[in-house]
Amino acid sequence: MVRSLPLLALLLCSALPAGAAEAPRVTSPRASVTIITEDAAIAPGRPFRLALQQDLAPGWHTYWTNPGDAGSPPEVHFTLPEGASAGPLQFPAPHRIPYGPLLNFGYEGRAIFPVTLTAPADARPGESLTITAEASWLVCERVCIPEEGRFTLTLPVEAAARPAPEMAARFAEADAAMPREAPFQTRIGFNGPAGAIEVAGPGLAPGAVREAFFFPATEQLIDNPAPQPMTLRDGALRLALTRGTAELPERVEGIVTITDTQGVRGAYLVSATPGPVPAGTAGLALWQAMLFAALGGLILNLMPCVFPILAMKALSLARLSGAARGEIRAHAASYTAGVVLSFMAVGGALLGLRLAGGVAGWGFQFTSPVFVACMAWLMLAVGLNLSGVYQLGGPVSAGQGLAGRGGHAGSFFTGALAVLVATPCTAPFMAAALGAAMAMPPVAMLSVFAAMGLGMALPYALLGVAPGIARVFPRPGPWMERLKQGLAFPMYGAAAWLVWVLAEQSGATGVLAALVGAVLVGFAAWVLGVAQQSGGGWIGRGLALLALAGAVALLPRLAAAPPPELPAAAGEAWSAERLAALRAEGTPVFVNLTAAWCISCKVNERLALDTAATQAAFAARGVARLTGDWTRGDPAITTVLREHGREGVPLYLFYPAGQGAPVVLPQILTEGMLLRLVGAAT
Repeated sequence: MVRSLPLLALLLCSALPAGAAEAPRVTSPRASVTIITEDAAIAPGRPFRLALQQDLAPGWHTYWTNPGDAGSPPEVHFTLPEGASAGPLQFPAPHRIPYGPLLNFGYEGRAIFPVTLTAPADARPGESLTITAEASWLVCERVCIPEEGRFTLTLPVEAAARPAPEMAARFAEADAAMPREAPFQTRIGFNGPAGAIEVAGPGLAPGAVREAFFFPATEQLIDNPAPQPMTLRDGALRLALTRGTAELPERVEGIVTITDTQGVRGAYLVSATPGPVPAGTAGLALWQAMLFAALGGLILNLMPCVFPILAMKALSLARLSGAARGEIRAHAASYTAGVVLSFMAVGGALLGLRLAGGVAGWGFQFTSPVFVACMAWLMLAVGLNLSGVYQLGGPVSAGQGLAGRGGHAGSFFTGALAVLVATPCTAPFMAAALGAAMAMPPVAMLSVFAAMGLGMALPYALLGVAPGIARVFPRPGPWMERLKQGLAFPMYGAAAWLVWVLAEQSGATGVLAALVGAVLVGFAAWVLGVAQQSGGGWIGRGLALLALAGAVALLPRLAAAPPPELPAAAGEAWSAERLAALRAEGTPVFVNLTAAWCISCKVNERLALDTAATQAAFAARGVARLTGDWTRGDPAITTVLREHGREGVPLYLFYPAGQGAPVVLPQILTEGMLLRLVGAAT
């Protein structure tokens, strides 16, 4: 009985006499529908507004232009006198209407759909204008029922339009529900099933928005029931999307609704040409980004670029065998602090560069030949220390430089050095975490970098939690000196690899400067070692400093050395213009954004990209290959990395023939993956 009261009210309303500004209602147990007019009298040749008004019974709903997973929107067809015209039906901003596993877009309660008409220019005051509207609509609850109605309004023509006061509130309600032109810049993109829309403009700040949602104008463009996780930073709001089954249009249009913290809902029309997924967090909340960062940092220990530092760790662990629990905990804490603070320092440097208007990404320091040369010389110096050429911190130093037998500076700086040499590598989970971090406020961003440091330091930090683990290692003895000397060779290998990186960055000039500097560093280590053995003190140290000063004097030549040309095997050099030209020709394109110091990149190229089978597949299917070299840094490439949510290389993009969005490949490639991709898309 209670449920029938709203239906009875609708029927009673329909029995009341309609005013001149409202057509007789068409009623059912589900809805009461009419046509209303904003003006009681219209003027010749002037526009005026009508509206289809639906009052729906509780539990029933009707639909927006894109109904979502099911349904259809209302339609109205007018029969007008000669000389009159009607515009399209306007739809208020929709709401989400879940139904089981589906999600519909539409309206409950009252919905008003305005339409603008224009009176004939030759209409005369004193005459009347009769308008007939045939409307159809679909209403749904557990079942969907199509309904229809025929409405007639006769409006007097006067010299000037005369508003209908009783309809002012209804049309004001309709105008308030309409979406407005967005005061935002909009970007939208998809990479396979994942996508995102970003709106940027004033007023969008953390803490200012309660919820937001994107309603696409194209049916099935997105997976409608899929959640749209929101990320908000100063000036930009980003919603993660899940791609649907519809073909991507040349321009994506729709409505973004934003509800502020006071519960006020605004709706904004948005439109953007689809491209790559806008840079951001890919929907990662802070806790998710920190978890991904910790996992990436943990896996980073297994990447090749960190192998030289594992030598330091190995000997450090051996030295702790049999040590007191307090000492073990202190060394673990020192090493962990070195790793975490160094990660935060890298994050702070990236943040500073961004705030200063620069562009930088993960591993940005390796884009500088000067930094690479200094790292090569440092690795050489550590190796010479391990080989016993000179000593720092005692006779059994593990190459930790500043480490003293009774102190913990060595553990701290070993952690810092591990972070420096780890930056050429990108481990799984790191791309998502770094992309998330760079879109977050400063405190959250540094928290993600700290989590990455904790992940990398975790194996060593476990000693602080369970110091008894150190007992499984052999006790210190003569074997440690032999192990220490053997561990020098990974350091020499790291130095040799860094010189090769310099060859890619600065050509023969860079290699010459690096080798001359290496000779000077070697001389400094030897003369310092001789002074330590003979007690020559100040003279030896002075000569060592002079040799090191000579090496430093070579750095300006390195910075000025021109980069070598791109190898022919890498295809053409990437540029935005060349990519656009190839795509305009309908050519499929594979883009490889790489760097000489990126070990992950080189492994992928050797095992997957440069194989005979892959190259034959590219040639057979006309795939053009573009290589973007980030070895010395390139702001244009950095921008592309950021557009795809990456903060470092590698980044692999495959553009099928046509104008669709690119496929973003994983950071670890296989030959089979590339063959399947090229075969399926061409």
